Amino acid sequence: MSHFSYRDGVLCAESTPLNRIAEQFGSPTYVYSKAALCQNFAAYADACRGRDALVCYAVKANSNLAILNLLARQGAGFDLVSGGELQRVIAAGGDTGKCLFSGVGKTRDEMRLALEHGILCFNVESIPELHLLNEVAGDMGKIAPVSLRVNPNVDANTHPYISTGLKDNKFGVAFDDALATYRAAAALPHLAVAGIDCHIGSQLLDDAPLLEALDKVIELIDALAAEGITIHHLDIGGGIGITYDDEQPVPVGAYLARLFARIDGWRAAKHGGAPIKVLFEPGRSIVGNAGLLLTETLYLKHGESKNFAVVDAAMNDLMRPAMYEAWHRVQPVMPRRQPEKTYDVVGPICESGDWLARSRALALEPGDLLAIMSAGAYGMTMASNYNTRPRAAEVMVDGDRVHLIRQRETVADLFALETLIA
Repeated sequence: MSHFSYRDGVLCAESTPLNRIAEQFGSPTYVYSKAALCQNFAAYADACRGRDALVCYAVKANSNLAILNLLARQGAGFDLVSGGELQRVIAAGGDTGKCLFSGVGKTRDEMRLALEHGILCFNVESIPELHLLNEVAGDMGKIAPVSLRVNPNVDANTHPYISTGLKDNKFGVAFDDALATYRAAAALPHLAVAGIDCHIGSQLLDDAPLLEALDKVIELIDALAAEGITIHHLDIGGGIGITYDDEQPVPVGAYLARLFARIDGWRAAKHGGAPIKVLFEPGRSIVGNAGLLLTETLYLKHGESKNFAVVDAAMNDLMRPAMYEAWHRVQPVMPRRQPEKTYDVVGPICESGDWLARSRALALEPGDLLAIMSAGAYGMTMASNYNTRPRAAEVMVDGDRVHLIRQRETVADLFALETLIA
């Protein structure tokens, strides 16, 4: 995380000391680096330069309006999994004509909303969804552009909760059923077959499973062409991982170079060199290491077998450790020159699962600030109000300037929509 480093003994976001952010905005607070976001998006955009390609940021990773607006201004499209995410993109000034709508449970109202705003494509995940979308589009007098999310039964070699491309996962149409499902889609009067979609999982460190999935998708496109069904775009999904600890994920540019080489070779051999539009759905690899969670140490508890550093952030702020046993680096904002002790970093929530880090060597005193690193993805978007805890503030750092991009909630905000009964 090159945009988060120590300067004069203080951890900074770009050139802004994190203790200054805590003084101004309190804690817990999510802190994002504008430069990191732009650099991470540029890794995809630069690798796609000169090609018919579109990078559709996965909104579920971090859906703050300022982040969506920043990426939209960089030329990003968006991958959506709910009608609410579509409305966020619209509010952020994104181009709905660059939006893909994924997800296994799209409702009639969500389909209608997406059709009204002219999205690029629906990534359809079942035959019943095909028929409902055809019905909704027909009622509106529209033609819905569709691709099928094909499940290639490729093991992404990642955590089972974020693996999506195996035959036992709920996502997509089984590879063996895809040809018949495309035939069904092509026969429906209010659908237009536009592309093919594949997403096998998240936090992939090696691109071999992605390229294996690409080979299976290519095989299917050729089979469809033989039946007169033309595929206009190939959506290979996202999934490239980031460094949380000492992982060495494949560089985005190297992965895309191999992917484009394989696509170019296939098109030259089988389709006379005719190009095909390529879409991507990255999320974590754009925003994950562009953000951290800033928290204050409340108490130090020294026990017989364990020491606990109780902080003001909790599992409601960052769910990943409790949900996935995920590892996040913990760094002191102002390191102390004193002996370290081993602590579990835990929150105030009334659950034993409320932990952010385990067995970390830290030199701490109450009041010290800690940074939970690599928290830009699936942090705030998965946050809750469990224990009636207001969600954290969010800020964006641009050099030495800090912008509040989401105010901290108040307790009154949490029950503003509730009513008493007589």
